[in-house]
Amino acid sequence: MRNTLTTPSTLVRELLEDEGIRGQVARRFVRNRLAMVGLLFTIVYIAIALLGPLLVTSDPNAINATTRFQAPGLAHPFGTDRYGRDVLLRIIVGARQSLYVALAVVVSSTTIGVTFGLLAGYFRGLVDETIMRFIDVLFAFPSILLALVIIAILGPGLNKAVLALAIAFVPIMVRVTRGSAISTREEEYILAAIASGENTFDIMFRHMLPNLVSVVMVQATITFAFSILAEAGLSYLGLSAQPPTITWGVMISDGQSYIGRAPWVTFFPGLAIMLTVLGLTFLGVGLRDALDPKTDIETNVGGGL
Repeated sequence: MRNTLTTPSTLVRELLEDEGIRGQVARRFVRNRLAMVGLLFTIVYIAIALLGPLLVTSDPNAINATTRFQAPGLAHPFGTDRYGRDVLLRIIVGARQSLYVALAVVVSSTTIGVTFGLLAGYFRGLVDETIMRFIDVLFAFPSILLALVIIAILGPGLNKAVLALAIAFVPIMVRVTRGSAISTREEEYILAAIASGENTFDIMFRHMLPNLVSVVMVQATITFAFSILAEAGLSYLGLSAQPPTITWGVMISDGQSYIGRAPWVTFFPGLAIMLTVLGLTFLGVGLRDALDPKTDIETNVGGGL
């Protein structure tokens, strides 16, 4: 029987090895209704982003003056904009752009943040101080403000917005990773590996990193959601994608002047952003609750009373 005083980092390692623990995590996740709603929204969003544009046979940028500002109906379920373009088709195409931005930001910020967080948590001392003081400087700016500063230097553009957002989300990933790495480094198996002279790279990325998977996964999911929201905001301000590139933020910006006459032009892209971000947030919270080692500890202690 497993020791009820097992440390959180050891529980995470056991999670990767013990099928029973994986089953408990899966059951906790499935029982979480918000997590399941978030998972459903996320699956639908990814399916639309990946498969939707392949099913779009007409040009979403094609101008048709005879159908401008048509209200939602059978021909155009989400209506048309001032140029007669189908809003639904443009939302479908825009979903792929938001997915590209979110994936690029998450991969970049997670790779950089986890690497520097591990370095700071493992070496401590001067390395930790140097990294964290730089991160503190970045933390002095809110994420979106830091992204705006970077874009002001680089200029507008979708790829430049990706770079700006990746840099803006690195600090939180570094802090999250460092906090877990510090506690993981004090585990007996890590101290034993250090004492035996094992390669530092192997200790950090083969032994310590698996213990950080749950923390990194949850933070990456939250970053995914906020990347979509932040990019939409930058597009709305004209600092990200430029026409004719279609993004949800660009669609809202284009329709804002006609919101009284044709509210559907801004309503449906805004609804798409809200549902996507909400679903990803629910999914992240559900993952956090399912993977939280404290839940496992409380279950074991309660079972032993």
